[in-house]
This record gives sequence, C-alpha cells and structure tokens, in this order.
Amino acid sequence: MSQARPEWTGTEAEGESPAPLPAPPERRRSKTMSRKEMARELRRRRMAGEVDPEEQELLKSVEASRPRTRADCVNGPRPCLFVSCKHNLYLDVNPETGSIKLNFPDKEIWELEHTCALDVAEKGGITLEEVGEIMNLTRERIRQVETRGLAKLREATED
Repeated sequence: MSQARPEWTGTEAEGESPAPLPAPPERRRSKTMSRKEMARELRRRRMAGEVDPEEQELLKSVEASRPRTRADCVNGPRPCLFVSCKHNLYLDVNPETGSIKLNFPDKEIWELEHTCALDVAEKGGITLEEVGEIMNLTRERIRQVETRGLAKLREATED
C-alpha cells in the first residue's frame, strides 16, 4: 500500500521533514427525503400533539406574502426564504415522486451566498467551478449537466 508523501512547502528547516499541506474542505453531499418519510414524520408529530398552532398561523402568513412572479421577487430580500419556489437553490422537489433533496444539508438557508437560480442567471457568465460551489456539485458534474442540456437543445432545434 503506498503512502502519500507530504509535499515540500519551502518553509521547513534543513533536515526536517516537510510539513503536510492542509486538506481541502470536505463537501457534504445532498440528502434526499422521500414523501413517505415526510408524511410519517408529520403523522408522528400530530399523534404526539406536537403540531403548533403558532406554526400553522406563521405558515399561512408566509404563504400569503409569497411572491407569485419574478417581478414580485426580483427586488425582494435575500437570502430568499421561499424554499418552495422552483428556482430556490436550497432544495429540489422531484415532480414525479414528491421527494425532497436538500442540496446543502450542513447549512441553513440564511448561510447561503446565493439562494435563487434566477439571480445567478442574471449575474451573467460564471465558471463551472463557481456554478459547482453555488449548487454544491463538483465541476465535473456541472460539465456533464451542461453537455446533456446542450444536446437536448440541439435535438429540439433539429426537429
């Protein structure tokens, strides 16, 4: 089994072994929750009497103030707290199964630099690495998605 040798940083005194370079920060993978899992959790909370009337009232007021169009939200507060919007980067909902994928399981929404895909698109051209950081994906995965999307566009224009 081969061992990785620490790289020379140039700051070691003669005769000392090289100091290892710091490891890059670990990227946490997204987490998917099924619709059944969420329903089970809601039933458990209801049976235990943990459904808070204040929470229900808050949800109703948030839904009433939720923007309905891009014009309603373009100058709204950021980070955007309306995670149910299909353009929000915090989570994705699978339209076929209803499962939810948390793109940033180790962060809260207010910790994200970018929360709206439309804001990122308006910003203009950015690198694959920047897109990967925004979406919590690797640069290679972003390249694969880009290639697949361009192929679908080519197919659609050929017809």
